[in-house]
Amino acid sequence: MAPREQAGAGAAGGAADPEADIEAPLISYSSSFFFQDGAAAGAGAGPGGEDGSGDEEQRRNRRRFLLGGQLQSNATSQVALVGTDFCPIESLDYELIENDVFKQDWRAQGRGHILRYFALKWALCFLVGALTAAAAFVANLGVENVAGAKFVVTSNRMFARRFESAFLVFLFSNFLLTMFATVLTVYVAPAAAGSGIPEVKAYLNGVDAPNIFCFKTLVVKVVGCIAAVSSSLHVGKAGPLVHTGACIASILGQGGSRKYRMTCKWLRHFKNDRDRRDLVTCGAGAGIAGAFRAPVAGVLFALETVSSRWRSALLWRAFFTTAVVAVVLRALIDICKRGRCGLFGKGGLIMFDVTSGYVNYHVIDLPPVITLAVFGGVLGSLYNFFLDKVLRLYNVINEKGRTYRLLLAATVSVCTSCCLFGLPWLAACKPCPADSREACPSIGRSGNFKKFQCPMHNYNDLASLFFNTNDDTIRNLYSNGTDHEFHITSILVFFIASYFLGIFSYGLALPSGLFVPVILTGAAYGRLVGMLIGSQSTLDHGLFAVLGSAALLGGSMRMTVSVCVVILELTNNLLMLPLVMLVLIISKTVADAFNANVYDLLVKLKGFPFLEGHAEPYMRQLSVSDVVTGPLQTFNGIEKVGRIVDTLKATGHNGFPVVDEPPFSDTPLLYGLVLRSHLLVLLRKKEFISSSTASASDASKHFSPEDFAKRGSGKHDRIEDIELTAEELEMFVDLHPFTNTSPYTVVETMSLAKALILFREVGLRHLLVLPKTSKRAPVVGILTRHDFMPEHVLGLHPYLFKSRWKKVRFGKTAFSNFF
Repeated sequence: MAPREQAGAGAAGGAADPEADIEAPLISYSSSFFFQDGAAAGAGAGPGGEDGSGDEEQRRNRRRFLLGGQLQSNATSQVALVGTDFCPIESLDYELIENDVFKQDWRAQGRGHILRYFALKWALCFLVGALTAAAAFVANLGVENVAGAKFVVTSNRMFARRFESAFLVFLFSNFLLTMFATVLTVYVAPAAAGSGIPEVKAYLNGVDAPNIFCFKTLVVKVVGCIAAVSSSLHVGKAGPLVHTGACIASILGQGGSRKYRMTCKWLRHFKNDRDRRDLVTCGAGAGIAGAFRAPVAGVLFALETVSSRWRSALLWRAFFTTAVVAVVLRALIDICKRGRCGLFGKGGLIMFDVTSGYVNYHVIDLPPVITLAVFGGVLGSLYNFFLDKVLRLYNVINEKGRTYRLLLAATVSVCTSCCLFGLPWLAACKPCPADSREACPSIGRSGNFKKFQCPMHNYNDLASLFFNTNDDTIRNLYSNGTDHEFHITSILVFFIASYFLGIFSYGLALPSGLFVPVILTGAAYGRLVGMLIGSQSTLDHGLFAVLGSAALLGGSMRMTVSVCVVILELTNNLLMLPLVMLVLIISKTVADAFNANVYDLLVKLKGFPFLEGHAEPYMRQLSVSDVVTGPLQTFNGIEKVGRIVDTLKATGHNGFPVVDEPPFSDTPLLYGLVLRSHLLVLLRKKEFISSSTASASDASKHFSPEDFAKRGSGKHDRIEDIELTAEELEMFVDLHPFTNTSPYTVVETMSLAKALILFREVGLRHLLVLPKTSKRAPVVGILTRHDFMPEHVLGLHPYLFKSRWKKVRFGKTAFSNFF
């Protein structure tokens, strides 16, 4: 291929530059959202996207992408939808940079330093667990008190037969809470919108974005989550707590926040992507543990859902972190039991305590359970399908500006309030059961029996479901011995309403989660199935509700092991294990025939360049040389300062091969790879030499490892901020002490599939491609995340669209045609 030969010779021109990694620090996403041809991604496209493409065309591309349309076949993204804003993204580098400065620092470290390093790892895990538990406790307590006070005021006005006043209080309180969360998110921390799980999942896969883990995102996530969940929107707090735990872990890992003067110098050892990745993984597991008081489920969630790389040492630290969460939550709950947590401090942190006394099943119960699981898988896949369409519409609206985001949130809030207040009027009043274990009706408190418009000693079963927090409603549906407390029509109405309200509530510009709404909708679905076919079974309707939650979670999120443990830890009953396992296996299998799980859909919808754990079948037909194109930017071992500055200004590349040429070597020889961030440090420190001869000075005397430490997530130095005189531009810099002399390399004949597995498993940012023969240039290209994206590969080789291997992976099945 001619372009590849030009790349090996360092010629200009060609198609997509192999060094044009996705991490180019863009100044404006509007001018560089998508590259429409290979040249735009090469040396001609600078950090500002100076490729001549018009803003109008870029806006059309963005809108087309948001609506689900296809772009040019080889288009690739340098930005992604983070929260509600498009932000530039970059790759993380988990590879150790083995240059002379690093080696000298490592040799100077004694046994005490190593022991201190490992002790700090465990100390950080303890802090992550304790702080995440505190954040979960504050979030739950805030929702219980804010939402509880709202429901008490509304119920008191209903009890006084002041229905119009009650509706206005309910409507405006929900509206104010929704707008508070939206304004806070839109104007302070747009990255805090949504659940945050797709961002955490992408980060652990090797993709970083600005502000996803910063301090203001953490604060807005917690405060906004309390307001959003309290506003009666069908959103949950489990997803935001996962993001909260990841934020806490990242902030601790980077040594605090310089902006808010909260830094610790002793945390400098963790200023690298490898250690931060482990901490963020522990933080994500701690979030689930804090949301459900389920420490084992938190570990399994991190392993099964968000983490792309796992090892036994990380498993042990994650387990320790979630155990700390459980202990701290237990201590805080004991404080609430003494009446020190406000009016409604006892209902949060959902634990449903399904007793073993009524969990008794037989072979005759299997057909209804299997039926529930099959239709749960179908409903879960439909949930994902509708959610994807709604989110694409919301993204187009949100892209129009802040005003439209506020209007969208206001519209959904008003419609939700009208729905929640209006639908209970359709339900008939039911007399209070004589054998009720709690007060009926429940006035001024949470409970199964809401009076609403009914006379005394009667209750409205549909209002009992709508006029409660999500946690209390789930507890009501899971309750045993309540087979006759809910009418089948009320359960049907509640199921349909919660199913679609959960879809329309997610995607607003505020912190929101999917986990709890899916559990709630699944509980209503399980109750409905129990009422329809429960006569053929000996199972309690409350148990059907638990299994319904498992079925919808398996159908939507496709998590099996972690969801199974979540359900068991929530219900505190191990006897349900066989039924829950059966339901999850069937529902996931059925749903997999239709579409992907909800978090994979969200990652794709947001535009994150996510590397899957498997290679596409067509990649085995290609070698790495088939996707490597020129031109290739390289530096000499001793390079002129002016050329380095010109190259950094002209390109957005983040890695440059260093090639030694005569007289430093007999023939051109690859010395290693130098990073853009390290070059910026060298230019800023201005330790230059006057001639192009090897420097005799010791680099460790002028530079320390702290100079090259990774900054916070999404923060980068800019070449434009460095001022150099004309005399300094004519000087030289010795790159040898700062070059990674052992970068990962592959020969150009290696299959693209094998290179992908190596790239993902090791966690690389750059993979050098070497020639097959020694007669060519020492390096022919660089593979980055961009080169493994299907859009890029299929754009270079469109014939693969028609190949049978392409159809194996992307061909539509009979099931998918159903949609």
